[in-house]
Amino acid sequence: MTYLRPADLAREHGISPQTVRNYERDGFLPPAERSGTGYRRYTERHAAALRTYLALIPAHGYAGSGTIMRAAVEGRLDDALAGVDRSHAELLRDRGTLDAVAEVLAHLRGHPSGAPRRAPRVTQPFTIGELARRLGVSVATVRAWERAGVLAPTRRPDTNHRTYDADDVRDAELAHFLRRGHHPLPLIATVVQEVRTAGDTPSLEAALAAWRARVTARGLAMLEAAALLAEYLAPADGHRPRPRRPAGTAAGDTPTPPAGE
Repeated sequence: MTYLRPADLAREHGISPQTVRNYERDGFLPPAERSGTGYRRYTERHAAALRTYLALIPAHGYAGSGTIMRAAVEGRLDDALAGVDRSHAELLRDRGTLDAVAEVLAHLRGHPSGAPRRAPRVTQPFTIGELARRLGVSVATVRAWERAGVLAPTRRPDTNHRTYDADDVRDAELAHFLRRGHHPLPLIATVVQEVRTAGDTPSLEAALAAWRARVTARGLAMLEAAALLAEYLAPADGHRPRPRRPAGTAAGDTPTPPAGE
């Protein structure tokens, strides 16, 4: 068997030999054998683990990659796959938010004058009742939006009553628009925060494009990391159990979906 040194593994990725040792210490690589003089003796299995871990990082982040790789090294297959599943669910939520932001942008561009919609002209702050009447919703609905983080009104120092300025009214109108599209309040809160941060429609368009590019890059990184992880997790004999077919089907059959689907 050909043994590899920490420097041999490090050279492939442009990292230091000490970083390789640290990855082994942290459980991202299997424990190395030691020579008679105490030097680490790595194998191609360790090299594959290092390639897999480094590919996982842009796909799942440092914390998620560590969780997945430690489980893989320790043979805890379900735990490793659960870590992958969590990241995929997170990415899917991001895509839902992107779609909602895109809806908002289309809404903002749809002003009859052709100009981007900005915060409405408000000569004096609205009360919660006035805002509710403007939107055609109940006061309880406006309060629910506040509890979800969609709205953040100020309070009058003398009465502690909520007041809503022009930006608050704009945020409430966007929330009302997205609720009509059946988007959940946590997602709407994220979208409204993006609008607040961007400040205007062109900035929001640029932020959306950059965010979508990051989501796409992460999705592609997940594909690359999944291939390496699957290879690392493959049994030594190369034979992986095939998924079981539903009862009553033969090879090549398309399972019949349940009634109503």
